[in-house]
Amino acid sequence: MALESIYSHKFRSFLTILGIVVGVITAIVVASILTGMRNSIVSIVEEYGTNNIYAYHLSTGFGPRSRDERNRKVLTDDDATAILAQSTAVKDITTVAPQIGSFNGKFDDNLVYEGKNYRWALTDGVQPNYAEMTNLVIKSGRFITEADNYQRRNVLVIGVDCVEALFPGHEDEAVGKVVRMNGTTWEIIGVIEKRKSGFFGENEEDRKVFLPYRTARRDAPEREEALHIIQAKEGRLTEAVQEVEGILRQRRGVKADEPNNFDVKTADNFIAQFDGIIGGVGLAAIAISCLGLLVGGIGVMNIMLVSVTERTKEIGIRKAIGATRSAIVMQFLLEAMTLTFFGGVIGTLIAVGISNLIMLLVPTIPAQVPLWAVIAGLTVSVGVGLIFGVLPARKAAKLDPIESLRYE
Repeated sequence: MALESIYSHKFRSFLTILGIVVGVITAIVVASILTGMRNSIVSIVEEYGTNNIYAYHLSTGFGPRSRDERNRKVLTDDDATAILAQSTAVKDITTVAPQIGSFNGKFDDNLVYEGKNYRWALTDGVQPNYAEMTNLVIKSGRFITEADNYQRRNVLVIGVDCVEALFPGHEDEAVGKVVRMNGTTWEIIGVIEKRKSGFFGENEEDRKVFLPYRTARRDAPEREEALHIIQAKEGRLTEAVQEVEGILRQRRGVKADEPNNFDVKTADNFIAQFDGIIGGVGLAAIAISCLGLLVGGIGVMNIMLVSVTERTKEIGIRKAIGATRSAIVMQFLLEAMTLTFFGGVIGTLIAVGISNLIMLLVPTIPAQVPLWAVIAGLTVSVGVGLIFGVLPARKAAKLDPIESLRYE
């Protein structure tokens, strides 16, 4: 009977569930994009190593830094030596001089080769064990060695974006070439393989230009920041984090009742931080979709009230031949729930189509429709019909059969 009622008023039924359709589409499309983005972040973080700990004097990850961080002392090479010597759960440690060309006008990280420039380099000074600890793969040439670092050689290992900018059409010939940077010459000794994972198709490492750590300290002495990447022993990550925090707190004179004046994070911390951002965006999307569902629910209630009025005589006949109040309530509730269920189905199909279209037209935008979003969309749409169908159903059940039979 519910299906027959919907089919007999097709256009009216479609307009009634339009709000439901819009609400479900919004929720599922946003959920698919956020899920895809999260999967991309997880892949990137895991590709760099799930057993690594990142220690820095400023907050790392996502979001703005607090004001109290501006006066923090930087971490030092001696801190790294102490961690490796005093910790029983740490396997290895490497130190990075991050982005020595950024925020430092005294080091010009613009790369020049035969009239071609690359101005977007993220120039890091790294130690020789950096590649092994971060699962970095060399496409051609080699990585920085102990001899390069000890002798402070002017050698570079560059990312794919730099290669494409300086050697268009001759990317395989980059190794061995000499480029100019910071007013002097540098030899390219290696090219980094593009990472498999990326955020919107991009990975920060594609822009990297690595030089020996001691060379970076020599050429950019004002850039004192140091990032320590610490590799924990297998199965002892939590213990290693505790030991690293304890060692750094002691060396930096942090009192027992004071918070850390440095930042220590693991892969799980970065993912959890991104989940917090996704949660905020998700709540906003839920609020928007709830408006559509509310409008749809009001429309369903309005149409069901009209339906009760139109079918007053039918209700009187049913009650006259023995239909109970619960039977009348169930009839109209099922009709409202069936109506909104179809709205949920239509919204889900359109949302899946939009998500696939996004992935097809813009492959760099991750969009993956999660099963839970589909189930939630259908469940909520049926729930809207149940909630907003109660009033019309109760009104129908309370009708007097004699008055209903006389209704014209």
